[in-house]
Order: sequence, then C-alpha cells, then structure tokens
Amino acid sequence: MKNLDLFDALDLPLPQQEQTPLPPAPPASSQGGDNSDDGSFDLAEYTHQVYLRYAISVVKGRALPAVSDGEKPVQRRILYAMHRLGLTHGAKAVKSARVVGDVIGKYHPHGDSASYEAMVRMAQDFVLRYPLVDGQGNFGSRDGDSPAAMRYTEVRLTRYAELLLSEIDAGTVDFRPNYDGSEQEPVDLPARLPFLLLNGASGIAVGMATECLPHNMREVGNAAIALMHNPSMAIDEVLQHIQGPDFPGGGQLISSPSDIREAYATGRGSFRVRARWSIEQQARGQWRMVIHELPPGVSVKKVLEEIGDYVDPQIKAGKKDLSIEQKQMKQLFLDALETVRDESGKDASVRIVLEPRSSRMPQEQFIALLLAHTSLEVTAPVNMVTIGLDGRPNQKNILELLAEWVQFRITTVTRRSQTRLDQVQKRLHILEGRQAVLLNIDAVIRVIREAEDPKIDLMAQFGISALQADDILEIRLRQLARLEAIRIENEMNALKTEEEGLKKVLANETAMRDLIISEIEADIKKFGDDRRTLIQAAERVVAKAVSVADEPCTIILSRNGWIRQRAGHDIDMGTLTFKDGDQLLAIEHTRTTYPVVVLDSGGRAYSLSTTDIPGGRSDGVPLASLLDMPPKTKAAAMCAASPQTRYLFSSSGGYGFIASLKDLVSRQKAGKAFMTLNKDDRSLQPADIAHGSLVVALGNNGRLLSFPISEMKELSGGKGVILLGLKEGETLIATAVLPEGAPLLISGTGRGGKRSQSVLTWEELQPFVSHRARRGTLAPVKFKPEKIAVVRTGSMEKLP
Repeated sequence: MKNLDLFDALDLPLPQQEQTPLPPAPPASSQGGDNSDDGSFDLAEYTHQVYLRYAISVVKGRALPAVSDGEKPVQRRILYAMHRLGLTHGAKAVKSARVVGDVIGKYHPHGDSASYEAMVRMAQDFVLRYPLVDGQGNFGSRDGDSPAAMRYTEVRLTRYAELLLSEIDAGTVDFRPNYDGSEQEPVDLPARLPFLLLNGASGIAVGMATECLPHNMREVGNAAIALMHNPSMAIDEVLQHIQGPDFPGGGQLISSPSDIREAYATGRGSFRVRARWSIEQQARGQWRMVIHELPPGVSVKKVLEEIGDYVDPQIKAGKKDLSIEQKQMKQLFLDALETVRDESGKDASVRIVLEPRSSRMPQEQFIALLLAHTSLEVTAPVNMVTIGLDGRPNQKNILELLAEWVQFRITTVTRRSQTRLDQVQKRLHILEGRQAVLLNIDAVIRVIREAEDPKIDLMAQFGISALQADDILEIRLRQLARLEAIRIENEMNALKTEEEGLKKVLANETAMRDLIISEIEADIKKFGDDRRTLIQAAERVVAKAVSVADEPCTIILSRNGWIRQRAGHDIDMGTLTFKDGDQLLAIEHTRTTYPVVVLDSGGRAYSLSTTDIPGGRSDGVPLASLLDMPPKTKAAAMCAASPQTRYLFSSSGGYGFIASLKDLVSRQKAGKAFMTLNKDDRSLQPADIAHGSLVVALGNNGRLLSFPISEMKELSGGKGVILLGLKEGETLIATAVLPEGAPLLISGTGRGGKRSQSVLTWEELQPFVSHRARRGTLAPVKFKPEKIAVVRTGSMEKLP
C-alpha cells in the first residue's frame, strides 16, 4: 500500500472536496459499429470512472486523516465551527445540537448522527489521548454505554484545541468554498504539533484502511525538535525519543524492541498490550489481584463477560450438551477463581478485583490463566496510512510522518510570519502618515476645510498615499493631542523591531527553525504530561490447550455424515449399527491427541478434535452440527493420524498427489480448500503411504495400474498429477499404496451380486507395474473389481 494509484488511474487533478460530481457519460465511439451516432456509450468504462471517483471521495473526504493536522474532514469542520462560535476553553458551553446544526448546515452536508458521533469521540478521554472537545453530560463510557442525545449534552473546546486553532486567522492555511459556496472552510488546521501521532486515527476507506496509535506529547515534540535540528536523522534516532504508543487507558506494552522498530520502520505491524495490575495482600496470607489499567479497546464489561462465559458456559447451537472443552475450561476457572468484582467508580475509573480459590495457588499461574483466556492481553494493530502533503494516500513510517509534518509546520510559520510582516508594514505606513499630520496639523485642517476633494489634495500637498489619506480623514480629534505623537513614536519603534525580526526569520532558514523549535518547546512545557503506558518487554502468554489423555480410539463415519468414536482399536465390525438407509463410509484407528480430518465431495478439508466427537454406542452426531459445511455437500473421505503422516490423495477424475495431514488441518469451522476437483469429480479415501513402494490405481473399467511411488508429486493442495489414464466416461474408483513385498487384496461383486475377493502376491503384481498416467491392464479376476486394499501381516485391511 505504498503507492496507491486511485488518482493516477483516473488521470485527474486531486479533488479538494468529497462532493465530486459524477463524470459525464463518455461519448460514443466513432470507430466502427452501428451505434456510434445513437448516443450509446461503454457502460463498463463509465461505471469504472464513477466508482473510482466514489473511492477517491471516501478516501479524501471521509475515512483517512491528513498528516498535516491529523484530522478527518468531519473532525476538522467540527473544530472550525466551534471556533467560529467562540466556544473556547474558557467560554460557556452550548448544546451539542447547536454545534451539530452549524456543522451540517455550513460545512458537512451529511447526517447529524455522523457529526455528533465524531464530536462524541473527540470528547471521550478514554478514546483520545488528548481530547479536543470538552463534553458536559453523558458522553458514553468505556463499557460501551451510548452517549445521551445531543439535545441533552453541552460542549466547548478543550485547551488542547488551542494547538490546532490558535493560528487559524493568521493567514497560515488555505480556505476553500464549502459545499454550496456560501461559506469558507479551512483545507487544513494550522497544527502546532503533529496530532496524527498524538491522538492517532482509525478509519476504513475503499481499498485501504488506517490505524494510527496515540503517543505522548513530550516524546513526539522532542522527536520533532530533533528532526528540526538534524533533517537527515534516521528512524533509530527518532525511536530514541518516541519509545512507543501511549494509550489513554495506560496498560503495558510488552512487544520486543525489534517488533516496535519493525512496525515504526514499515508503517505496518502490531503491538502486544496487556493490562496492569497489583497484588493486594490480605489477612491470614490471603491475596487478590486488582486490575487498574486496561489495554486499548477493552472495557471492564468485556472482561467480566469473558470470565462469565467460562464460568457459566452456554450450550452451543445445534448441540445437546456442553462440549468437553467447555466443561474442562469451566472446571479450570472454577478451580482457580473464587470471586470477581467490579469496583470501578469515581475514585478509580478501572478497578477489577479477582480473588483466587486458594491462597496457595501460585500467583503466576493465576495471572497467566486470565491473560491467556481474556482480553487482559490484546494485539493493537498499526497501519499508518494517511493523506500526505501531496494530497495522496500512502502508507508512511514514523520518520516520514514527522518529516512531512515538519515541512507543513515550516510552511505554516512562513505564511504566518509573512502575513504578520505585511500587517506590520501596513501599520507602519499608516503611522508614518499620522506622524506627518501631527507635524503640519494646521495645514491639514485647512486643506480638509477648503478642499472639494480632501483626499486628493492631501495626497498632492503632503505626498502621502491613498491609504494614509483615508486614515487621516477618519482620524478622531482626540488623536491629534500632543501625547499622541509620543504614542505613535513608541508604537513605530516596537513595530520596526518586530519587522526586523520577521524579515530575519523569513530570510534565514536557521532562524526559522529556531523559532519553530522554541514554540514546540513552549507547547510541550504548557501542555505536555507524563507517559501513561508502561513499555516493558515480556513474553506473550499463550492459551494452553486443554489437556487430553493420550489414548487409542476409533473414529467411525457413515455415508450420511454421522460421526462417532469408540475407545480402543478392538472394534467388532459386526456390532456397528447405523440409521436406516445409512452405512459405513470410513473407519480410522487413531489416538485421542491426533486430529481428525474430513474431506467433502467438493475437495474441502475440515478439522475436528476427538474431544468434539461423542463416544459411547450411539449413532453419533451429524457433521453439520460440528462443522460449517455448505448445503448439499456430503463427506467423501476421512483420515485420522499424527499430523506428520503422509497420504496419497486422489480424485475420481484420475488425479492425485501426496500431502501431509498437517496440510489439511484448519482452525476454521468452514474448513479450507484442499483438493481442486473438476465437475462431477469426487474425493477418494486417502491412502497412507508409510513404507510405501508401489502405487496401485483401479478404474471403473476394471483396469489396474501399478507404478513406483517416486513418480508422485508432493503438494500442500491442488489438483495433482495424472494417476491412471482414463477415457471419457471412465473414473478412478480406488487407490492403494503397497509396501515392499506386500500382497494386494481386490474385492468386488460377482454373479448374482455375490461379494468376491482375490489376492495378488507381490510377484503376481509385477507384470502390472508400469509408469504413471498409463491405461493399465485388466485385473486378473472373474468378478467386477470395486475396491483394493493392502494385505498386512497375514490379515486383510478391509475398506468400506
């Protein structure tokens, strides 16, 4: 996202407002075609142009902040409207509805709720590190409580808003017409500090998003000063001043220095933040954990709800009872936690008290349990995408953000100084005219009394300018007193001194930088505060999997998608029963700690834990209650073994490949795409390739092909390579992988539907050995072959 080409794609000038008009319909092509003169046009091209303009409108006018003042357009308009209403920090607050009405009526022609929500966010001290709006009334809470309606709340600007608005009328920034041309609004606010880093920003545009984190004013200001002193400084030098983000609610940043540097150097990454707590000792050796700071975006209510979900879990939809994992987590929390209380209030904005079940429980174990399973430890993403000084959205690192703001500040102070110089020179010019009048007051009065056009006569007789003449004609009689001459002299001396200083600043780059640095230092001294977020690297607490006893078990899957498990591997196949019209699809001997993977008819792989599969002698549960399988999709195969186990995966289309079971495992209930199948193809039962030497493939045409397993390709998913050469209408129906010297069992249906089987020894199978993708040879049996299997140690492995 370094170079976003929305603007280049349009080949248009950068829009200044989000109210970009729709482009006119493109003219019809005049090159060939019967519709060149009927007013028709290319709808696809027109839609393309319109959507790109919409995307730019959202990027520029809604979602992304500017690097100059760190504000989005709606925030900038709210602040400017409040400034125009005189709602400074010391002024009396007015109803929020008054401000919102002014904003949407003059500057932001959108819904009032959007404007009010933006203003509420600027007033919430748990959202912004340096709030810009002083809200009186209910402006919501960190627990997610909604603010009161705007007719009930009142607002005014905070003292921090002075850093954005104090120079707005000093010629520092450009203004542009509002949406209807009746008012003027600022393009940027003359920020005296880089507010994008101070307060951060969050937004989602079209094709891009931003997530800038807040920082400490002293650290950011010192970094800006260092950059002013040394414009060629590197990121590592910047990070000597900016240690890391400083969240409104405090917390502890536990990311390593290398992770912090990587995020700041690239403009993209994440930080790991956890709550801060203390251990309070009680009588008789008892203790309790008290949380007093939370990570960003986490509320007391959220933490309590998460603990409640573990202590009192609810049965999931489609299930009759709690899962084994839910029961184990419930027991884990009940064994560790005795009491949870919310003692937050006026004295402490955050105070969560957690008492252990026993004082003998190790504190580290108790804390780790809470950090691993609740939002007391979270990840804060970083994605510093912003509108640069060139008007284009880009992802910037922290040095680029600071450098662009410094450039903006130099431009702002230059414009401010030039505007003030023009004002000083104009005032000096007027005072020089007054001084001339006081020296010839009688003559001036005579000219004014006798002349038909005093202005022209004054200009001609005393050699003054039109501006000076206008001032003299409007001067009051009291200003002709003798003391006025002394005041004029003193004012002129002060203005000349100021003029010299302004000219020096404008002519000397070093003087300009020194002035900016002194102003930043003054602002830091006046508005800066101590860091709230502790930066101390620590190991991330990972939730430990619920321990499951490592025992042998058997997983049974029916053709209609009912799954169950039995303890042990000694299963009497004759005792297995199924629902009416159902039968066995696959049976796997595995262990309780191994994953279970189901392949559906579309080649998608789904993962299960043995703890999710019910045991006993019931018919089991439907896969649909455990997995999010698409409608009308059926289970086609199953495998359960160690994640490192390698299988031969094949499809009825004659393609296949080798993959490890770990390549199929997914945490998502919706599974993951694994096999690429053609239309009407289906997945076949995977074949374990442990100690495999030959691959055997059987087609529905009765042909058998064997070839070395070395000819197979190992993939992590996809379509694979051709196993058996097939003609139109033919399919692959079974595969097997034979170890060296192992016989092959062929089973099928004979005359009258009688089940038959035959065994080919290793020597008898050798004439069938060829190369992959060949047509094969008819199987040497007198029945229709349907399945093949490996004969192991004298017993036959029967496939369903």
